[in-house]
Amino acid sequence: MVRPSTPSADAMSAVASRLGALVEAMRPKQWTKNAVVFAALVFDGRLFEADKFAVVALAAFLFCLTSSAVYLFNDLLDAEADRHHPLKQKRPIASGRLSPGLAKLAIAAIALVVLPVAALITPLFAGILLIYAVLMLAYTFVLKHWVIIDVFVIAGGFVLRAAAGAVVIDVPISPWLYVCTVLLSLFIGFAKRRHELVLLDDNAAAHRKILDDYSPKLLDDLIAVVSAATIMAYSLYTFSAPNLPDNHAMMLTIPFVIYGIFRYLFLVHQKNRGGAPEQVLLDDVPLLLSIVLWGITATLILYQPWN
Repeated sequence: MVRPSTPSADAMSAVASRLGALVEAMRPKQWTKNAVVFAALVFDGRLFEADKFAVVALAAFLFCLTSSAVYLFNDLLDAEADRHHPLKQKRPIASGRLSPGLAKLAIAAIALVVLPVAALITPLFAGILLIYAVLMLAYTFVLKHWVIIDVFVIAGGFVLRAAAGAVVIDVPISPWLYVCTVLLSLFIGFAKRRHELVLLDDNAAAHRKILDDYSPKLLDDLIAVVSAATIMAYSLYTFSAPNLPDNHAMMLTIPFVIYGIFRYLFLVHQKNRGGAPEQVLLDDVPLLLSIVLWGITATLILYQPWN
């Protein structure tokens, strides 16, 4: 015999549904982007220092919360446009599963928690978080309407993540880290624009007005230039950076980087993927395998556990 639901059970179910929609709107799958915060820790040879790892992990988590607040804010503003997108129309705010009021409350709560905690780590880190938030707000209101600049702003967000990772452990920001982060971010950003343009076709401008200023050929040319520059910059890094082993063993990681970029190009051009880079990285086994092998090889070279 099926027992009828009680008012308290219905209320609990409604609360759980709202919280689930809120968590979904915060896009935890995209938190993988904040792994860039660990870059300075890894390449400065401090990955296994517990105190340094803990502070970088906290910084990455604060960046996760900050980026989630930005996502919520963007979804509030873009709710109407998202309803014209075949995939984004399912987002919690656009679909009506998450109320604007709860989203605004979550944004305020995140702001009240993140900045004071970041300032306790170091005021400079709090400043970087604030700059990131301001940059993303400028992107939302103005910069996303400027062709090419819109993707540079996204790349700037990744540079700030990398800089934050260096600041919290008090190490210099490597110019190689800066260059490689910018180029790889531009590569992923232009690939994402191409995916949106091809997927939406005639409705592209209705979803994102700036797509009217792009064309598949322009984006293909930009992707080709940036992907080649990324491979070249990383290759130069492996035998020029002063913090790497003198035997230039880091060059052994170059094939993994080349394959990873080629695989991503294959997914963008042949499978029409690239709209959600964080999902591609988790779903595509060959790409994920190349990243794992790169990580293992780089770790062994940098830390040389046999010594």
